[in-house]
Amino acid sequence: MKIIQTKLDFMQFSPIVKVGFYRNVITKFTGNPRFPTPDVSLQDASAAVIDLENAIVAASDGGRTRISEMHDQEKLTDTMFRSLAAYVDRIAAGDESTILSSGFHETKQPTYTPKAIITIYNGTHSGSVIIKGKANPRAGAYHLQMCKGTLPLTEDGWVLCGVSTSAEFELNGLDVMCLYYFRIAAITPEGLTDYCEPVSKIVV
Repeated sequence: MKIIQTKLDFMQFSPIVKVGFYRNVITKFTGNPRFPTPDVSLQDASAAVIDLENAIVAASDGGRTRISEMHDQEKLTDTMFRSLAAYVDRIAAGDESTILSSGFHETKQPTYTPKAIITIYNGTHSGSVIIKGKANPRAGAYHLQMCKGTLPLTEDGWVLCGVSTSAEFELNGLDVMCLYYFRIAAITPEGLTDYCEPVSKIVV
């Protein structure tokens, strides 16, 4: 029988998706009595995630040095969360519910893929963006949310900025040279789907 272990699928995520994933792990660890003494302190892990997000923002100008620094910080942060994953494996000893309570995935799950995909383009004029989501054949409408600056720690930090029968939106009046995050969900007969992984864009 195959032993259930903590999955290292997060190593394949893009840097911005890792930020959201790692923050969720920190949230699940915080106050969790199953993990009283993690190999990496939550303060250090949280600081590394903040540094990674800042490095992503700095690298958005496309400069080689900034991009290299982002990848260096990504590797450092990955190493911390691999250590946390190994710690979870030791504590869980193959128990699926313990692994899942950590925020990590377990080896029985299928490979993680985002629930939806959005692409962001420069808009028709300064301060605007065009957002194209992957169409859902069961969708009657779509909800678009955004946040400015950094990814919010709670759902309350997201702002509904568009509702449309199309998976394509154009937003105007955004602040130029500011970083925004966007995500989309579909409204189906069963209700609102999960939002896709956030995608970032610096407005020009």
